[in-house]
Amino acid sequence: MLLQHLTRQRLEREASARVRRRRVADTPCGPRQLIGGDEGSAHAVLNFASNDYLGLANHPTVVAALAEGARRWGAGSGASHLVSGHSRAHAVLEGELASLLAPWVPDAHALLFCSGYMANLALLTTLGGGEAAIFADKLNHASLIDAGLLADGRMRRYPHGRLDLLEAMLNECSQPLRLIVTDAVFSMDGDLADLPALLALAERHDAWLIIDDAHGFGVLGTHGAGTLAHYDLRSERLIYMGTLGKAAGVAGAFVAAHPAVIDALVQGGRSYIYTTAMPPALAHALSASLALMTGEEGAARRRQLATLIAALRDRLSGLIARDPASGWQLGISATPIQPLIVGDNTAALALAATLEAAGLWVPAIRPPTVPVNTARLRITLSAAHTLDDVERLIDALAACQPGGNHHA
Repeated sequence: MLLQHLTRQRLEREASARVRRRRVADTPCGPRQLIGGDEGSAHAVLNFASNDYLGLANHPTVVAALAEGARRWGAGSGASHLVSGHSRAHAVLEGELASLLAPWVPDAHALLFCSGYMANLALLTTLGGGEAAIFADKLNHASLIDAGLLADGRMRRYPHGRLDLLEAMLNECSQPLRLIVTDAVFSMDGDLADLPALLALAERHDAWLIIDDAHGFGVLGTHGAGTLAHYDLRSERLIYMGTLGKAAGVAGAFVAAHPAVIDALVQGGRSYIYTTAMPPALAHALSASLALMTGEEGAARRRQLATLIAALRDRLSGLIARDPASGWQLGISATPIQPLIVGDNTAALALAATLEAAGLWVPAIRPPTVPVNTARLRITLSAAHTLDDVERLIDALAACQPGGNHHA
């Protein structure tokens, strides 16, 4: 029965163009990669698919630091943080992250996790149980949705960005602990949450604001400190989660918050307590990555990224305007995530396949990751891209429009 059930599920996915597949990269993360499947079948692509926003994943300094960390600390941590796996490399990195966020999260302490998913699970299941109420944007990342469902407390979801409806929910709430949970940069649309308004709501309704800044950390704000720095928000009510496998270029995640929040996660966060700590070599490499990100090189890379974002939006907006029959729409985003909304699942897959045949890797994103009828190409930019790379993408997209062969 199980195999028959799984076969039916597979056929249903195929019928609605929702089958996912993995790609094998035969070269390190970067704008230019070889991808394939079987040995010998790899082909060269210009990559607009990764979240390596600052181009640090294969940076020589970070690679050298990882090798140095492995020589010093070995390959693995050997145990969970609370048993024997918490190394000096972890402690140093946590201190550096806390210092970076301290201007916006008063008296910030930081806690490392193996992934953003695990950090979000720990946050909401630890803080959101019992007498808590969780209020979550409907377009939050899947990890926040899953964590909210696993928490014992009541989770209510408000339509994307509708803070008027969120306030109505808060007005009706009688539970003593209130948690407002949001992505800072929404991962499939690239738009920013109105964090100043959300914090004002939190203060008015005696709530805490949990921010998932997976796609803002390293990209936005002073020294790449993320959306809190971008908006210059400071409050003890802020609980900040940032990931370290995107702009930081390595792996893992962290929470920065008041010491009492961090202690609660250490004492009760199951996805922190019951898992092996990340290899200390990764923490050592992340310290090097953090130094690059917060220094002059990081600032230069953010300037390059801003130039590329502006160029892509300008050229792509012009392309869409010249051929409205395509039905394409460009999402509202000032971040490296630039969604080209196609609508139909099959059409989005076909467009991605045509681009790949032209040597461009741009993933098609379909429901349930995004709402029905909003299948899209999720174009992501890296500081390692060039303006010529953007031009090549625009020219390829122009050739894919119904009219074809436009000169964007």
